[in-house]
Amino acid sequence: MKAVQSWLKVFESRKMAALLLLGFSSGLPFLLTRSNLQAWMTKESVDITAIGLINLVALPYSLKFVWSPLLDRFVPPFLGRRRGWLILTQIVLAIAIAAMAIQKPAQALQLVVINAVVIAFFGATQDIAADAYRTDVLEKLEMGAGAAVFVLGYRIAVLVTGSVAFILADQMPWPIVYLLMAGLMVIGIVATIFAPEPVLDHNRPASLAEAVILPFGEFFQRNGLLLGVLTLLFAILYNLADALLSSLSTPFLLNTGFSQTDIGAIRGGMGLIATIVGTLAGGSMVSKLGINRSLWIFAALQALSNFSYFAIAVAGKNYPLLVLGINVENFCGGIASAGFVAYLMSLCNQRYSATQYALLTSFMAFSRDILVSPSGFLQKATGWPVFFLITIAAAVPAFILLPVVAPWKAETAPMPRPGLDDEIDR
Repeated sequence: MKAVQSWLKVFESRKMAALLLLGFSSGLPFLLTRSNLQAWMTKESVDITAIGLINLVALPYSLKFVWSPLLDRFVPPFLGRRRGWLILTQIVLAIAIAAMAIQKPAQALQLVVINAVVIAFFGATQDIAADAYRTDVLEKLEMGAGAAVFVLGYRIAVLVTGSVAFILADQMPWPIVYLLMAGLMVIGIVATIFAPEPVLDHNRPASLAEAVILPFGEFFQRNGLLLGVLTLLFAILYNLADALLSSLSTPFLLNTGFSQTDIGAIRGGMGLIATIVGTLAGGSMVSKLGINRSLWIFAALQALSNFSYFAIAVAGKNYPLLVLGINVENFCGGIASAGFVAYLMSLCNQRYSATQYALLTSFMAFSRDILVSPSGFLQKATGWPVFFLITIAAAVPAFILLPVVAPWKAETAPMPRPGLDDEIDR
């Protein structure tokens, strides 16, 4: 009973409130260059292959480890190393998202792509700073809850852009919707200003060369070359099934006959509840079962959730199946994200948390943004039902690696944090 009470206690802290809002800020740009842009392009009658290839604009999320050492090494002149970078990227993101309001996908797709790449670059940079902040500020007791709270904020933002934005898009032009989404970046700016500083924020690399070289060397030295490579490969493959489905889920639902309001209302209603329940359940299971065992369970649920979209593809326009599909997707996405975030955090050395976490999530983003880019061609060649069966099969490689990178009977030990005690920082 005391263990449960101590776990629930971490939710009361000021840092948890900050992590919830910073998670929201990190999640806000995510769909603006993906399903939102895909829906806009679909309405503008852009070809499905181009819509599939638009996933490539998110390439910065796969390459963010390249410039992440800059965020480990240099400190902005205000708000410290982590929060200073956060507020800089948030301000630029607000401007870049607002700039989408002047774009025209049907007439000038190249300009749309450039604007989207800018959003993706600063969105990825914000993620570097936010992930490093979360990794630095959380103590061992707080890791499961902290990961869940951050993912919850992230998933709520994804639902706002994936539900409210869709409903609004049936009432007003997409450019106006992008202006409204840009205004929501204020939430992240306010959260950054009032968020507590990590206790060991001064513990940074002494030079840029050290910031570039040592994080990668330390990661492979600690894990060994073989396990290190397999861990990075696992980061690529763990979310591949979900990423492949998500790459074309919006065009699929629109082409099946559902309206933008249908999609947005269900995502924003029951989908939001499913996300909250799934994320908090994921954080609780990580705390009780451990990270490794949770990864096994979450990977299975994430793959099985894709069957709901296969059912829609077979049945056609069917509202009960749409409700089931979106709710299952959001619940399983929330529960899997909480576990995977906790796993990645446990692999990072705090001194190089920005670079090491960026390295791990860059490999994760590679599957989400690069491997899925030919999805439009794949769908054209197979049709929707077979396409969704392929997304389910895409989960198999991750299961093959699980016994090596996260053995069921062994537990991933979080990196030690010298100088921190066991009290919860409020």
